Amino acid sequence: MEQATRTGFGSRLVGALALALTLAGGQVARAGGDWNDAAIGWQDYDKGLAAAKETKRPICLVFFTEWCPHCTSYSKVFHDPKVVAASKQFVMIRLDKDKNAELSKKFAPDGQYIPRTFFLRADGTLDPDLKAPRDRFVYFYDENDPASLLAGMDAAQRRLN
Repeated sequence: MEQATRTGFGSRLVGALALALTLAGGQVARAGGDWNDAAIGWQDYDKGLAAAKETKRPICLVFFTEWCPHCTSYSKVFHDPKVVAASKQFVMIRLDKDKNAELSKKFAPDGQYIPRTFFLRADGTLDPDLKAPRDRFVYFYDENDPASLLAGMDAAQRRLN
């Protein structure tokens, strides 16, 4: 009897918490984050590479995973209006590292950590000098501050155009 009472209480507690979140406007976080797909215009690798060659625009390539909390945080940077505007100067490619293992290995000069952001020439070659200002994990831009990525985008525009 005591077990049934505890189980019933647990079910009611979970239901009450779910209702409270709903009434408070809480939303369930999207796995891997909300990358602002409509405004950024993310492409897959092959289509993005073809578009870059055709338009002669540099590429911003981001590796992420669905399970990474840092990726979820970083995805919010792509909602910043200045990042959205800057993205129009690039072909934007976002790849799930787990689903693109070979490409992830290809673009891992200092490891396969995530998220990683690279700037590539229009022909798809990596410019290894375009990186975040840090000693380690040099393709990891600040996940909470758009200024870090914006500085990288600005440097890439100056160097790759």
